[in-house]
Order: sequence, then structure tokens, then C-alpha cells
Amino acid sequence: MIEVSHLSKKYGTHPAIEDLSFTVGDGQIFGLLGPNGAGKSTIMNILTGYLAATSGEVKVAGFSLPEQAQQAKACVGYLPEQPPLYPEMTVQEYLDFAAELKGIKKKADRKEQVRKAARRTGLEEVLPRLIRSLSKGYRQRVGIAQALLGAPQLIILDEPTVGLDPAQVIEIRRLIRELGKSHTVILSSHILSEVQAVCSQVLILSKGHLVAVGAPEQLAEKLNPGSRLRATVLGGGKTVLKTVGSIPGIRKVEIESEADGQVTFTAESADASDRRAEVSRALSQAGCTVLALAAENRTLEEVFLALTENESETPSDEGEEKTE
Repeated sequence: MIEVSHLSKKYGTHPAIEDLSFTVGDGQIFGLLGPNGAGKSTIMNILTGYLAATSGEVKVAGFSLPEQAQQAKACVGYLPEQPPLYPEMTVQEYLDFAAELKGIKKKADRKEQVRKAARRTGLEEVLPRLIRSLSKGYRQRVGIAQALLGAPQLIILDEPTVGLDPAQVIEIRRLIRELGKSHTVILSSHILSEVQAVCSQVLILSKGHLVAVGAPEQLAEKLNPGSRLRATVLGGGKTVLKTVGSIPGIRKVEIESEADGQVTFTAESADASDRRAEVSRALSQAGCTVLALAAENRTLEEVFLALTENESETPSDEGEEKTE
């Protein structure tokens, strides 16, 4: 669906993104993850044809940008971080207006497109209401509905849950997962839990550079191929540290809590071997009763922090990147 090769963008002499290459396959929910100023919105503006690259090649649905911008734009539905809504319009009026702007000329076709978009985004009950009377969550739904008009193959969502309360965030994430069943979706976010909750592939950016790309679990494995387990036992912390730390292949043991004779700890291995049996056996021999023992995957948050820990935010990056 998307092919990006050696993409760079400069604002004057300042590089917003540099030598970026990646592909997005059909049917993926693809996350762009990075701190503020990393270059996420710049990439999205280039993919939607609103911004020209300084160098590199970009193809959307097989159409080259900017040479075939009109054809590429017809394949894209876009929700900016600030949805372009008109508060004095009703939801029905706004969606009909947006459909007309997208080139849906026949009134009957626009009506059908609006009906379908409203049904998919849960807006049928509020179509007659003024947009200014809607909650932030429903306004975001209206923005997503306008992105669906014209039956685009690709949906691009820039920070779709910013400013929403927890219940609204859950609803929008559910909607994004539903969209992913019939569209390719690109989601930009600096919220780790959001990307991990909905994306099948993640691209991590830092100061305009690609630092990692892959499935969240693959990124964790790539960062550190070792394994980790968490356990709770009856015993003393010193005994646990000495016993587990002496097992060959265990490189790190950390006590998370110790109270009322129970110790919860994590243990990391130098390789991907499953050492649960060895740990359980050693603890039993040391007189510690194992209450719980499970292998753990590294979180996307750990991967993100490890890959970007040496990068600091540059205030001017964000200001220039958000120029739209």
C-alpha cells in the first residue's frame, strides 16, 4: 500500500526527517511511534500530499508523490490531529459537505456514503445535532467518519485519542481495530499503550531517524534476545537472590516486593532459553515454595525507552513539524 524510499524533509536547513525507508502492506494497522518532534506529522503530511519531500520516493497505492498526487489522494482518508470541523454545522450537513469536497457529485451517492460512514462510526443518533454540542469523543468520531467518505483504501490518523477521557479512548481504539479489518490504517502516536493496543506493525522514530520497525514483540526480541520470568515465592529475599542468581544463564535478578514472607521477583536470562523449570527446582531445593512463575514478554515501553533514551527533544522540531 505504501512504499517510502530514502525520504528526507528539511525546513530551511533543519532536517525534520532523514533518509527514511519503510513499507506498509495491505490490511495492516501500522503505528508511527515517537516523542514529540520526532517527525511523525511531517511523514503524514507527505503521505497525504499536503507536503512535498525534499528528496526520496513515496508511493501510495502505486501512485508516486507528488507527481500523481490527485490519484494518490483519492486513495487516502485523513484525520489530522485537530479535525477540520465546522461547529455551526450539523453532523449530517458537515459529512455531506465533506463528501461533496471529495468529489461525490450525486446527492443519492453522498447520502449513501454518509449513512455508511455514520453507521461505522456510531454517529447515526447524532446526525441532526450541531457539531458544537458534541463531546470531544463524538467530534473525533465525526473526523474519522469524514476520513471514510469516498471509500479510501488507506486511513491515516494523526494522534486520534489526544484529549479524550479513558472511556472515549477505549471506544476510539475499538473503532480503529474495526477499520483495520477493511482498510490499511496508519496511526501516529506518542502514546506507547495506544500503539501496542491496536497496531500489528510499529515504526519507531527519534529526531527524524528510523530507529526500529517491526511487530511490538519482534522489536522486544530484537532489542534484547534474552528471556525474562516473574515469580512469587514463600521465602526470603536474600535466599531468592542467591539461589536464582547462581543458576547458569541467569544474568540479572531483581526483587520487586517483599512482605509477609512472600517475595516477588524478576529474573533475566542471557539467551532465549526457558529457565522456569530450573528456577522452580532451585528454589524448591533452597526451601522456597513457588506460588507463581511465568515467562514475560518485554513491553513496547521498554523497547521505546531503550531506543530513544539518548535522544532529547528539540523544541524547534515540534514547532516546524506541526506546520500544516
